[in-house]
Amino acid sequence: MGGLSANSRMSLAVHVLTWLAYDRRGTDKEVATSQRIASSVNTNPVIIRRCLGQLKDAGLVTVTHGRGGGWNLARAAQDITLLDVYRSLPDEPVFGMHASTPDAECYVGAGIQSALSDVYQEATEALCRSLRETTLADVLRMTLASQAVTAGTP
Repeated sequence: MGGLSANSRMSLAVHVLTWLAYDRRGTDKEVATSQRIASSVNTNPVIIRRCLGQLKDAGLVTVTHGRGGGWNLARAAQDITLLDVYRSLPDEPVFGMHASTPDAECYVGAGIQSALSDVYQEATEALCRSLRETTLADVLRMTLASQAVTAGTP
């Protein structure tokens, strides 16, 4: 999903999957196309197709071609964690290091990357533990609850 930051790629992927979880409920369903999903995300269907391709490669979605086809979750929303989604994205660190190498003659520059590397590794592990505890079903439930509050529904 070129051009998007790692953070927005994660948000995009979760949005797409949550939309599918919501849309695929019930029996009378329209085809889940990239165009319909793009409408919810308010972006170009090409970006959605790119995202769906990565999610398909990761085994999180399936596609059926032809009349009546479309995109579906590969397994139930309660069986897909946000960690699964995170791992479906290109392997980029959550926190990046400096674009240029710090001055090795400087007291701070000489050791900052090593110090930050340890802190960032610990933070990434904590993030993964948290993402493992939240499913798409949880996100959908929170999303719908948020809508009810926003609309003033009890």
